[in-house]
Amino acid sequence: MLNFVFISPHFPTNYYLFCRALKNNGANVLGIADTPYDNLSWELKEALSDYYQVPSLEDGDAVLRAVGWFIHKWGKIDWLESNNEYWLSQDAWLRTMFHIETGPMLEHMAVFKRKSRMKAVYAQAGIKTAPWELVTTREKALAFAQTYGYPLIAKPDDGVGAQGVYKFYNQNDLNRFFDKQPYDPYLLEVFVKGVVCSYDAIFDSRGTPLYENGNITLSSLVDVVNDNLESILLIFPELPEDVLEAGRKTAAAFDVKRRMIYFEFFRLMEDQEGLGKKGDLLGLEVNMRPSGGISPDMMNYAGSVDVYKLWADMVCHDRIWLEDGRRTFISAFVGRRDNQPYKLNHSDIMARYGHRIVHQARNPKALSGAMGDYFYIAQCLDRAEADAFVDALSERL
Repeated sequence: MLNFVFISPHFPTNYYLFCRALKNNGANVLGIADTPYDNLSWELKEALSDYYQVPSLEDGDAVLRAVGWFIHKWGKIDWLESNNEYWLSQDAWLRTMFHIETGPMLEHMAVFKRKSRMKAVYAQAGIKTAPWELVTTREKALAFAQTYGYPLIAKPDDGVGAQGVYKFYNQNDLNRFFDKQPYDPYLLEVFVKGVVCSYDAIFDSRGTPLYENGNITLSSLVDVVNDNLESILLIFPELPEDVLEAGRKTAAAFDVKRRMIYFEFFRLMEDQEGLGKKGDLLGLEVNMRPSGGISPDMMNYAGSVDVYKLWADMVCHDRIWLEDGRRTFISAFVGRRDNQPYKLNHSDIMARYGHRIVHQARNPKALSGAMGDYFYIAQCLDRAEADAFVDALSERL
């Protein structure tokens, strides 16, 4: 029987579905988290074969001891995973320490986590990216700005999501940044006038994509966080050929195997000097884990599938099974702000779109900065219907 150690199975809350899918495939699911067992949801408790509480998941030694305890009790660990960007490096360290070879080891983390290393691999794959430079001093940043002009984006070379990301409209913005920021490596890059689209896929042990889909993010994550905007996301069950090609080339360059991944690309909204023509794709970032938050559920709504089961089938059987004749949709997400006045209130939304809305809820505070305070997800028949839904829910008074 396969022994799978799942790190932080309680957060995000929908991750119990990964655990349940593993259990349904006959695996022993061994959870490690820093919350008391009694505080776990009953659904997660049902999915776990065993559980070990640590004082903090930030305490690597405590997590190490937890894995060791599971080995003593259950025998060899076959997989260890959190499916979470925040724990990606710790997962790799634990695999390395216990020789768990079904996922990336610590030696792979630099290229998986550092944006400057990602850019180099994109280049090896023949995929263009925005001009960039790794800067640690004000002088180096000013020289880059003099060459490329404003606006510019600054992000930590090793960062998670939109944390620590800044947009510079002018030299005053840049100077304020260096007045308050430690001189850690920051990646400075040209601002791209494009929308973010993704390539999401599950890969088997040979590096073959078993299931592919993706999204278009209609609101810049940097602007959503910094300007308190709505979070808007569309997930498509099928991808354009150029995104499929770019995603597969990128996966091959990064040697992706036995993983569910989320790769981001820019599609230029207009011609941009030095970058390309309107409609061209540029590499943005790779994420060696599933798209976060509610995205896996949105994939299910879009493709009439169960991606949690597809992932677990890959883990346990190195293959997946898809039903023929599945009906597909565009899955539309709108995350709204509590402190903004909207033309449609909740009752208006349900009266107009209740027949399309498949899920609505309040985001956890940890996700609300990037995903909005309260969200609605609709299954839309086509792009026109999805755009109308997004526009209606986003319109402010």
